[in-house]
Amino acid sequence: MNVLVGGGSGFIGTALCHALLARGDAVTVLTRDVARARERLPAAVRCIDDLAQAGPADAVVNLAGENLGDGRWTAARRRRFVDSRVQATRRLVDWMQAGERPKVLVSGSAVGWYGARGDDELGENAAPGEPKDFGARLCRAWEAEALQAEALGVRTCVLRTGIVLGRDGGSLQQMLLPFRLGLGGVMGSGEQWMSWIHRDDLVGLILWLIDTPQAQGAYNGTAPTPVRHREFVRTLARTLRRPAVVPLPAPALRLLLGEMAGLVLDGQRVMPRRALRGGYPFRYPDLSSALAAILCKKTA
Repeated sequence: MNVLVGGGSGFIGTALCHALLARGDAVTVLTRDVARARERLPAAVRCIDDLAQAGPADAVVNLAGENLGDGRWTAARRRRFVDSRVQATRRLVDWMQAGERPKVLVSGSAVGWYGARGDDELGENAAPGEPKDFGARLCRAWEAEALQAEALGVRTCVLRTGIVLGRDGGSLQQMLLPFRLGLGGVMGSGEQWMSWIHRDDLVGLILWLIDTPQAQGAYNGTAPTPVRHREFVRTLARTLRRPAVVPLPAPALRLLLGEMAGLVLDGQRVMPRRALRGGYPFRYPDLSSALAAILCKKTA
C-alpha cells in the first residue's frame, strides 16, 4: 500500500512511519522542512514539500498542525494554527479533487472539539463545544474540511486525539524534568479530566482505521480509562518514585499562559466508544501500564 502522511516527521508521525514501513507499506511524507524530516525519518521514507510530487496514494493520513502547547496564543499563532490545520487539509482535499483520490483519508482532530465539559462522559456523538471556545471552533473547521473528501468518494475518518503519551516527545516529555526533580504537582484543582492515549495505541488505531473498510466518520483517539488530573499526577509520581507536592494554582497558570492555560485546566472525559465497539484491541487501556511501558522500558 502507498501511504501519504502529512506531518509525518512529528512525535506521532515518526512512529507511524516506522509502523507503516514495518508492515511493508511504501511511505511518502509531506512536510514543510524536507531536510529536517530526512534527519528524523528512516531512509526508506520519501520526503516531499509539494503535493505535485506526491503521486498516487492508496491512503492519506493527515497529522499536520502546529503545536498548540508551545506558547501563548497570540493573534499570529492563532493564524498559524488555522493554516497548519484547516488550510493544509483543504489543500489535501483539493489535490484529491484534481485526480489523486485515495481509498481512505484519516485526518487528525482533537478532543478539544468537545470544549470544556466537566464530568460529562463524551462519546463521538456528543455535541461540540461552544463557538466562543477557540479550540472547539478550530477542530470543527478542521474536521469540516476533511469531511469534504467524502463527496469525492473517499472513505474519511477524523480522529479526535487526546493527550498522547510517549517517551521522546509530547506532553509527557515536558512533565518529566520537574517530576524527576521532585517539583511536580497538581495544576489547578486537580479535578479536571485527562483523556490520554499511549502513542503505540494511537498509531495502532490509525492503522486500524486505514485497514477497516467499515470505519468512517469521527473516532475518539483516547484510551478507555480517562483519569482526573490529580490521579495522573499521583500515578506519574509513583511510577518515577518521586514526590509530587508542588502545586500550580489556576490563577498563576492563567497569568503565565493566558488562554493556552485552558489546555491544562479545562478537561474532557472522552471515551473511545466507536473503536471499542469496532473491536480495536488497546495495548495500554489503563494509565499505570502505559506509564510503566514508557518509563521503565527503553524500547517504549
